[in-house]
Amino acid sequence: MQVTVEAGEGLARRMTVELPADDVEQQVDQRLRDVARQARLPGFRPGKVPMRVLRQRFAESVRGEVLGEMVQSSFSQAVAEQELRPAGRPEIEPDIDADGRRYAYTASFEVLPEIELHDLGGMRIVRPVAEVADADVDRMIERLREQRKTFADVDRGAQEGDRLTISFVGSIDGEPFEGGSAERRPLVLGKGEFIPGFEQQLEGAGAGEERVVEVTFPEDYPAERLAGRAAQFQVTVEAVAEPRLPEVDADFMAAFGIGDGDMEHFRADVRSNMERELRQRIEAKVKNAVMDALIEANPVELPAVLVAEEIQALKGQTRQAVGAGSMELPDELFADSAQRRVKLGLVVAEVVKRHDLTPAPERVRALVEEMAATYERPEEVIEYYYADPRRLSSVEALAMEEMVVERMLESADVVEEESTFDALTESESDA
Repeated sequence: MQVTVEAGEGLARRMTVELPADDVEQQVDQRLRDVARQARLPGFRPGKVPMRVLRQRFAESVRGEVLGEMVQSSFSQAVAEQELRPAGRPEIEPDIDADGRRYAYTASFEVLPEIELHDLGGMRIVRPVAEVADADVDRMIERLREQRKTFADVDRGAQEGDRLTISFVGSIDGEPFEGGSAERRPLVLGKGEFIPGFEQQLEGAGAGEERVVEVTFPEDYPAERLAGRAAQFQVTVEAVAEPRLPEVDADFMAAFGIGDGDMEHFRADVRSNMERELRQRIEAKVKNAVMDALIEANPVELPAVLVAEEIQALKGQTRQAVGAGSMELPDELFADSAQRRVKLGLVVAEVVKRHDLTPAPERVRALVEEMAATYERPEEVIEYYYADPRRLSSVEALAMEEMVVERMLESADVVEEESTFDALTESESDA
């Protein structure tokens, strides 16, 4: 086997492989002999078809099969011999002349970049420092009450926080427009779910009251036919209901797994969950900072094929998330995210290779147990992960990322910065 490699632009490579003609023809002959034992053709007894007839009928297809298998095996051998690391599947161009006994092909592909790994020496990484205070626990309990609030009809004018049930018909220049009408639509005043200015004009309205609401659609409204246009809505308030927060009693606590109704037990459980969340948010913030620093410290030329594959993966995830399997999405929408993910993947892989990182089973187990702790039956979650190597591999990948972060922090300038539970959790939620 003869191999020649030409370097193209950037990471592109063009490799020509010439296969030994004797090897190809020997395998074709052997495959034809195998066919001869079973061949059934009109005018010949089974297994007695002459070789020349078999060659006429089957030589071309058999040669195609043999060449396909030899291309696959020889490509792997050739890139290993040439110390190449393909970034994706090659494009194969056959160069076959059976009469001239030439069996060759050209493989075009991109290679993975060579990374001269730099650590984070001299780079500043901020590690937030925060604790869960009693006041944080108080606010969290209020949020839990908010999550379980109910609404009760009232006979008064609507005010902020009330839930209205409304029916309306919208029109522009006196003509109703598509999507501008609804029956018995819930609306919580103050949440800002409707067009700016809509909710404010319903303050003080009581059940059974009709109002005319005049608004202007924002210039950046998703429906271009409505963007920037003035509209009028005939609104009927069907009902007004005020929020009612539950008492923090035994029933309330039982809903969160505290069966004895003890307030101290409840607060301790809330605090424990908050401390776990705070720790995860701090770790995530430090991890993102380390990954950003790794990218900055290690410029990498990206194989276009890997970026293209990542764009398609992100598209698929987006379609699945919004439940639109056939939605057309432009590549440009995902280009930046795809490039970052590919770059991180290449640099992190180099860190793992250079430092020979492998997560210990105990570390993986601890991660699984931490994830399971947020569920009602943690032992079932643990069993779920360990029942399937593919599921467990996702946790192993997280453990590996933790090890990468720890190793990179050894060379970085880590600065602690005081923060609070709300500041960290709210900023993460906004992101």
